[in-house]
Amino acid sequence: MARRNTDQASGTAEEAGDTGADYEPGSTDGDMFGAAPAKKAKHFWPSVKRLTGLLRPERRQFSLVVVLVAASVVLTVIAPKILGAAMDTIFNGVIGAQLPAGVPLDSIVAGQRAAGNGQLADMLAKANIVPGQGIDFVRLSRLIVVVLALYMVASTLMWLQGYLLNALVMRVVFRLREDIEHKLNRLPLGYFDTRQRGDLMSRVTNDVDNIQAALQQAFSQLVQSALTILGIGVMMFIVSWQLALIALVALPLSAAIAGAIGARSQKLFAAQWKNTGALNGHVEETFSGLELVRAYGRDAEMLEVFDERNEKLYKASFGAQFVSGMIMPAMQFVSYLSYVLVAVVGGVRVATGQMTLGDATAFIQYSREFSQPIGEMAGIANMIQSGVASAERTFELLDAGEQDPDTGSAELPAQADGHVAFEQVSFSYDPETPLIRDVSFTVQPGQTVAIVGPTGAGKTTLVNLVMRFYELTGGRILLDGIDTRELPRQQVRAQVGMVLQDAWLFEGTIRENIRYGRLDATDGEIVEAAKATMVDRFVRQLPDGYDTVIDADGGTVSAGERQLITIARAFIANPSLLILDEATSSVDTRTELAVQHAMAALRTDRTSFVIAHRLSTIRDAHTILVMEDGDIVEHGTHELLLARRGAYYTLYKTQFRGGHGLEDEVAAEAR
Repeated sequence: MARRNTDQASGTAEEAGDTGADYEPGSTDGDMFGAAPAKKAKHFWPSVKRLTGLLRPERRQFSLVVVLVAASVVLTVIAPKILGAAMDTIFNGVIGAQLPAGVPLDSIVAGQRAAGNGQLADMLAKANIVPGQGIDFVRLSRLIVVVLALYMVASTLMWLQGYLLNALVMRVVFRLREDIEHKLNRLPLGYFDTRQRGDLMSRVTNDVDNIQAALQQAFSQLVQSALTILGIGVMMFIVSWQLALIALVALPLSAAIAGAIGARSQKLFAAQWKNTGALNGHVEETFSGLELVRAYGRDAEMLEVFDERNEKLYKASFGAQFVSGMIMPAMQFVSYLSYVLVAVVGGVRVATGQMTLGDATAFIQYSREFSQPIGEMAGIANMIQSGVASAERTFELLDAGEQDPDTGSAELPAQADGHVAFEQVSFSYDPETPLIRDVSFTVQPGQTVAIVGPTGAGKTTLVNLVMRFYELTGGRILLDGIDTRELPRQQVRAQVGMVLQDAWLFEGTIRENIRYGRLDATDGEIVEAAKATMVDRFVRQLPDGYDTVIDADGGTVSAGERQLITIARAFIANPSLLILDEATSSVDTRTELAVQHAMAALRTDRTSFVIAHRLSTIRDAHTILVMEDGDIVEHGTHELLLARRGAYYTLYKTQFRGGHGLEDEVAAEAR
């Protein structure tokens, strides 16, 4: 259902072939136009490095974010140690109140050892107990206030870093979208001929949104979790290196689980976004060609293709989410296992007086907080895997081969004469399959050249070479004696007006669509162009006139009226060269007369190239070029070519078979 010009298609998809399957970002081998989406991430770590490299212009801001996160983590890590001191204050007060006042603690400890209570004696000796003294509520309140203040400041710093990070990421994504837009404008026409527009749209929208989510959420949490693990790890060794070693046993086990599951989920996420692009492409084609689908009764077939691709997307998405979702439960199990070991060993060490109850309480909290960021990092891996898969697809687009640099420095006057010369021009989409070979002809200013021939002969490709949509593989094209390759592309195209078979209008008013040909045109000039091209007479009948809003497909006006508007758009551009690609093929006979009158006004005093399928529309052309398989097999006027009874005569006879007077016409013209 992809809407392509048949002449272009003959030299792109069919002739060039699908050579991009093995394309790698940054590669200069293979198809210059890039590749289809990869089935899996071929370069995970290079893509991660490049993705983080997007933050380089924001390194100062990002450094500030990291500092704020680090400060927040430090405060959060210190708090449990102080909370442990508060727990010791409570414990010491409760035990001290039960001991006789005025008796030295050493005497009490010695008495307990003499009575055979060695563990209790060890615990009392480790604690900072004052016999006969209860809970020191002043100290306790101060410690609690300090803990609350630490958590409050830490939360404020995290909010501030979140605010800065959001602004930072938005700027990064803004520049990424700009880079993509500029890249699209630098890509050759052939790149779009060999790609589904829906897949390109998916890369520009869905994949970029996914990258934004990865940068905005995953990387922030990743930095926070990494610093938290580091800070808590240090504090655990300060509190008890023995318990710290037990807790750290979970790290290699967690890493092994995350690595095994993450590698599998990365492939599934890549497949998910690949299938998302394929489904979007199908939906875009279906809705763009909905009338054709309905006309041929292909609703069921299109729905079947949709169901098939939707099923693939469902399986890939379900698999990606299911596999990546296994990370968190597995990590939690490891966390619980570590927690049980720490609680048991910690209890034994408190009972034997090897550490205080406050330190044990703080360590257990550290243990829980240590496991939490590990689990979060496993969940973050879920988002990172998806974001990197999207980044790789986006980088493939950014790395696609561009059109040759525009190095032309020659100058044309604002209004060229329109003298065009082809000198031994050759061109091919695929070096092994020549399309246009050694074509030479000259067009004088103001002349009309008609190009005819069967589908795939190279007619549209020939005029695209004039526009420098493609670069020649041999020969040269001269515009007013200057090689077009020595001219900037935009300067060449500024001299050309185009009216295509597909009358494309942009969403907006009729006035805006006509002004698209020359943005500085006044309202008066727009009306003059509309009158010259027979647009004014039907616009006057519309309720809003020139301010009538039409959608992108021009649904509020007829096919013929759409075509007349495109002719008015070309008219107001006042080009030196004119390209008409069978502009009357999709209109009825009555409308065709109006379109032909409008095109006649447009062609006046302009060099014109007319691609014609209806041979009756080119009788008055100064020269007719007959193309077959990329070669010009005949050229001359309508009468001369009929008299020769060659390829043009065969085409003409085939088109008018069953008509009247062809033989008489040929005989008369021959006389």
